[in-house]
Amino acid sequence: MDKEQGIKRLSTLNVGDRGIVANLVGKGAIIKRLVEMGLVRGEEVKVRDKSPLGDPIEVEVKGYRLSLRKDEADHVFVEVVD
Repeated sequence: MDKEQGIKRLSTLNVGDRGIVANLVGKGAIIKRLVEMGLVRGEEVKVRDKSPLGDPIEVEVKGYRLSLRKDEADHVFVEVVD
């Protein structure tokens, strides 16, 4: 793993980047929704596609593809992996 990459917001990753969910930051319904979609600590996530303006973001988690708004992806922090 490249230590220089470290922990980043999911919304800042590029297409093809992968990471391990390190933390979800926020309160209430948004965090509950993210957890229900499978974005839990320790789970691997891969950015599959991004719209030209970065919203929405398509990610793959547990073999499923999810479409997240940028503001939702901002709540997810991942440890970037090669």
